[in-house]
Amino acid sequence: MDGRRTVLALAFFGCMLLLANIVHLSGSDLQPKIKNISVPIPASNIWSGPSNSHGSEDHAGVNDDHPISTLMKDANKEWKAYKDGRSTTFRETVAKYRKINERNPPPGFKEWYQFARERGVYNIDDFEQIMDDLRPFWGLEPAIIRTLAAHMHEDPRNGLSGLHIRDNKIWKLTNENWRVETFAKIVKPFVHLLPDMDISINRLDQPRVVIPFDDMQELLLLEASSRQIYPDPIPEWSRDMDGFLKDNDTSPITVHAKFIEAAGKSFMPIAREACPPESRARSNNPDRGDSLYKDSHGFVANFNRSSDLCTVGPDIQNKHGLLFSPSSMMVSKQLLPIFGECKVNVNSDILFPANMYYMDDERYLYDPKFDYDWDDKKDILMWRGVTSGGVNTAENWQYMHRQRLVHFTNSTYMADKAAQVLSEDPDLKGAYHIFENFNVSDFTSKHTDVGFTNAISCVPDCSFYDAIVTFKNGTTMAEQFLSKYLIDVDGHSFSGRWYAFLCSKSLGIKSTIFREWHDSRLFAWRHFVPLDNGYEELYSILAYFIRVGSVSEALKDGYLYVPRHDFEARKLGRQGREWAEKVLRREDIEIYTFRLLLEYARVIDDNRHALGYSGDGSEMDRFDAKHRFPS
Repeated sequence: MDGRRTVLALAFFGCMLLLANIVHLSGSDLQPKIKNISVPIPASNIWSGPSNSHGSEDHAGVNDDHPISTLMKDANKEWKAYKDGRSTTFRETVAKYRKINERNPPPGFKEWYQFARERGVYNIDDFEQIMDDLRPFWGLEPAIIRTLAAHMHEDPRNGLSGLHIRDNKIWKLTNENWRVETFAKIVKPFVHLLPDMDISINRLDQPRVVIPFDDMQELLLLEASSRQIYPDPIPEWSRDMDGFLKDNDTSPITVHAKFIEAAGKSFMPIAREACPPESRARSNNPDRGDSLYKDSHGFVANFNRSSDLCTVGPDIQNKHGLLFSPSSMMVSKQLLPIFGECKVNVNSDILFPANMYYMDDERYLYDPKFDYDWDDKKDILMWRGVTSGGVNTAENWQYMHRQRLVHFTNSTYMADKAAQVLSEDPDLKGAYHIFENFNVSDFTSKHTDVGFTNAISCVPDCSFYDAIVTFKNGTTMAEQFLSKYLIDVDGHSFSGRWYAFLCSKSLGIKSTIFREWHDSRLFAWRHFVPLDNGYEELYSILAYFIRVGSVSEALKDGYLYVPRHDFEARKLGRQGREWAEKVLRREDIEIYTFRLLLEYARVIDDNRHALGYSGDGSEMDRFDAKHRFPS
């Protein structure tokens, strides 16, 4: 009897252990192998979405040939190479710097390295955006750069502010606004390690500098010819240089900045001047540029090129507000040291991390208290915003990028329109073919919640929208996080919500023409879903993740069938969230800006060719042994 009781007890314990493991696995990102386990869920406001009877578990073990699956695998390989290629010591960091840049690191490099390591930097090498932005300035005399940075703010029409560092402190701000005030807060933790400098900050939403292609090539040739690794570099910054801003300066050295006022006018005629002669933007090639950045099924395979105006500009010049009707545009064809939060690929502004990512503004901050677990979210694509993006008129509003998105996801507008998606072969799991005529109206009504909350930036006023648009109520971040899919598109410039979307438990879908400081850190199809600026593939993306149709309907009547890939969507969202927590922190913004200002300080130094760190990095061996990089 005792033996039987022992056996029964062990059996009961084993069952409980098995059930505990099942519950644990169901909450992880492992592909579920056990089906139809009924778990009681307490009553809640969880949305009752489409049946998961054809969910991701049906494809466990299936060799899925959908191109999105291939794109995710390719992105994983690129990300792994990025992760595995990092320097792990100061020795390696210094050696890699010299190999790539053919210069010694700037003075203060060791102090920056320690600052970055103590704040948990993930990749100590990923600062090439800084080097690319500053490379043309090696073609200008340092005194000219200093003078421009010191005085450009003085004409209020230029739309610039100034931050001025003297004696390792922020001396003052000029032509102040919230952008330069926030920038000062970013600089404060390390300003004691910086030499004197004047920094010119863009006050406008739009980027400022476009250098004609031939002029840029001359500047880059000068930079390339100046490269040299001095065997005994000077480790200290120069002193008493002229050209800096001074109080009561009776004879300032000034170089006049020249700007072109182009608000409300087409930007592409200016932008194409910065493109290579053989590019689509300058060659008048009538063919679309899709094949240069999309795969054969229309999905973005090269996110960087999808925003390259030299490639896609001719196709979207009448589809994005910045390109045909910018709300403000003060642009210069002269190389000017203007720091900006974003730019398009033809711009030569110096990028710094956007202030919105650093500010404590509840409109842009992610707060995990107001997020929801993936399974509690709705199968809905969410977006809210205003009609920013350019100068709106009764004649042009429907061509702007935000307005096109609202139309494209409106079930009434799409009632007589069809989209091309990939449909799975019901007889062969994992194989897909093109389905040309997916009537998206019903799908849109169930799975999108996209709309404007207000009209702004209109000429002469926004009254024409009254008969066109039904405005929706504004939503908090918490309300947006009820949806699994958060689409992010440009406004007048970049979107300040992107970090919050990446940090959330939802999946970010990104469409943009703008470049930002962090672009090399984020991998499309690993951390977010890229979307072309034409939006054509949006429904094929949503159908892939959410599901359309059923196997029985496809077998019987040849209907569209796209199996559910909820697991893949959740995994992408999780990867983006975990990655953002490692590389897009406030500390990362400070680390990037510190390195940026060190490199900028060298470019504006009269002795810049001889300045640098001379060591091999060995003095940090003990530090490196005690401080491991994040995994």
